[in-house]
This record gives sequence, C-alpha cells and structure tokens, in this order.
Amino acid sequence: MNAPVKTLLFDFGGTLDADGVAWKERFHALYRAAGLNVTSDAFAPAFYAADDQLVGGLPPKTDLSGTVHALTVNLESELARRCAGSKSESGADRGRRIASGFMSECVATFERNQPVLKALSERYQLGIVSNFYGNLEAVCEGAGLCPFFKVMVDSHCVGAEKPDPVIFRAALERLGATPEKTVFIGDSLRRDREGARRMGMRFIWVAPPDVQARQSERQAEPAVTDLRDVTKFLQ
Repeated sequence: MNAPVKTLLFDFGGTLDADGVAWKERFHALYRAAGLNVTSDAFAPAFYAADDQLVGGLPPKTDLSGTVHALTVNLESELARRCAGSKSESGADRGRRIASGFMSECVATFERNQPVLKALSERYQLGIVSNFYGNLEAVCEGAGLCPFFKVMVDSHCVGAEKPDPVIFRAALERLGATPEKTVFIGDSLRRDREGARRMGMRFIWVAPPDVQARQSERQAEPAVTDLRDVTKFLQ
C-alpha cells in the first residue's frame, strides 16, 4: 500500500454534496426542523422505500433538483402511510420546502468543493463510484462536476452496488487504474470502506467530528471533516 497515488475515486451522496452526512440523515434533520416528530428509526424505512422507488425510475437526464424533488414526493407519501401524525395538511408545500432546503445545502457544498476538485484533477485522475438511480451523469453535469471527473459509475447502470467489487472494478478498468495506486474517498464505512478493502484500495473517510468520535467500527484509516483536508493525506 505504499505505491504512489495516481487515481482518486469518490462516493457522491454524502461525500461530494455534503460533509460526510448521508441523504437519509440530512432529510431526517430537515423534516425534524420542519416540525415533524419522527424518530430516526421510524424515518429510516420510509426513506428507504421512497429511495428504492427511484432506482431505474427516473429519466437518465434528470438533474439533482429533479431527483431530490421526486424523492421528497415519495417521502411525503411514505411518511403519511407509515407514520401516525406525520401527514401534513399542506404536504406538497412541506415537501417543496424540504427539497429546496436540501438543494441549498448541496449547492453551497458544490461551490466550496469545486476549487479542491479542480486542484486534485490536475494532479490525479478522478472518478465517481455511487449507488445511484441511473442518472448520475446528468446529476454531476448539472452540479458542475463533470469537468473534474473522467468516469462516473452508477450502480443501476452497471448492475452492482457498493461494496461489491464489480462496481469499483468498472471504474478502475475505464481509467486504466490499479487498486494499489488508488484511494477511495467516501462517507460510508459499510459501503465505501468495505468496498475499498475488498479491492485492495486505500480509503479516506469523510464524516463529521461527532460521528468520527463515536464510531466503534473506526479503524486506522485517515478521516477528514470535508474534502479540503483530503490533500494532507495524499502528499
């Protein structure tokens, strides 16, 4: 694992669009802020059901805004069905506010990360490996990320999800890269770190300080709180 780093692979959701916080947790926080009293445990199955409905169900050209709004429509329906007292008289309005808040957070993070990604792309070849819906390239294009990445591998398009080595191998083959000269950067220990381990790649964990502090599964991998700190582990 001492080979020089030539390639950086990134997760998308929670890594490039946030500082190590997954979509489920971000949506739950926005709903709580909007006054919905639903625990994380109760929210999770509603989110996953809403999320699953989008896989392969969105037109490939759907951008991030369209994706987030479609997910929120599904979430409103699932919450109303599953969680007593969660139905809002103006559910459509609440959903639009939640989606707008989510998008505002994403846009701010993209703007902050673009200079970092530009600098990294001048030194390494970059790729994205994401468990997504089939429209990852359109999402990245709309977010202004495409100029920095040579490949964008979408789980729905390749028929395999992280941590399955198949999805990582697809990215490496397209880049002509090898695992020992590649670092994977992501927010999920279960999907990203485990996938990197199976492939023999190094891993950098992106997570908030409180999550890093309480993570019992934490090993010796480098950890950062946002992408601006990644470079210090790549010297």
